[in-house]
Amino acid sequence: MSGLLDGQVALVTGASGGIGRGIALRFAEAGAAVAVHYRTDAEGAREAVELIEGAGGSAVALHAELTVETECHRLVREAAEWGGGTLTALVDNAGVQPVQELPGMTVTDWRAVVDANLSSVFACTQAAVEVMREGSDRDGRGGSITHIASIEATRPAPLHAHYSASKAAVVMHARSAALEYGPYGIRVNTVSPGLIDREGLAEAWPDGVRRWQQAVPTGRLGRPEDVGDACVFLASPMASWITGHDLVVDGGVSARPTW
Repeated sequence: MSGLLDGQVALVTGASGGIGRGIALRFAEAGAAVAVHYRTDAEGAREAVELIEGAGGSAVALHAELTVETECHRLVREAAEWGGGTLTALVDNAGVQPVQELPGMTVTDWRAVVDANLSSVFACTQAAVEVMREGSDRDGRGGSITHIASIEATRPAPLHAHYSASKAAVVMHARSAALEYGPYGIRVNTVSPGLIDREGLAEAWPDGVRRWQQAVPTGRLGRPEDVGDACVFLASPMASWITGHDLVVDGGVSARPTW
């Protein structure tokens, strides 16, 4: 993918580790300058920046609390200023995935997940569109926004009611935004990952990993770079006529019969 995103400036939220870091690294490998957002893991963000710069790329670590609307707008402005007044791609990856039974869940519990997973996406997108519209007016370039949703947006899992609902809303936000921002040359899509491997997952959830590996046609868990590849594609000229789409990256597990 080298050169596919040459000249682009991208902001990836929640990029200090896991899926977000995988996305940031893939964007850098494709030629983009990358703003690596973090909330608490400053060291992880610095490591991601060092990896990118060590490979000859350009990156910066930026902090923000995305459950605060003004912080979302500040983050986008800082990323664009770092990029020389340009922001061509936003990947809304930051979020939370708590485990909690629906009976007994409070409105406060519900709102904490919705604010982290949905409201932050709304605010960051709104802020990014302001910058991208300026770029579109200036050079006709427009921009690409990708939300990280989940296959749980359509296939709910036990103990994830608030998470599944927030991700379903993220998918619909992208479709609505695609309608309204399309005339400005801004495309909005979602990527819905399946189970993505991380350090310690097999030890922490052996039964879940075993069941996934038995169910998925490709026989393995996903990797952060699998999600990153999908995001790079959607931000690239190869996807210039794709908007309002949910790209499922799950190794085919969603194709498995449910009866």
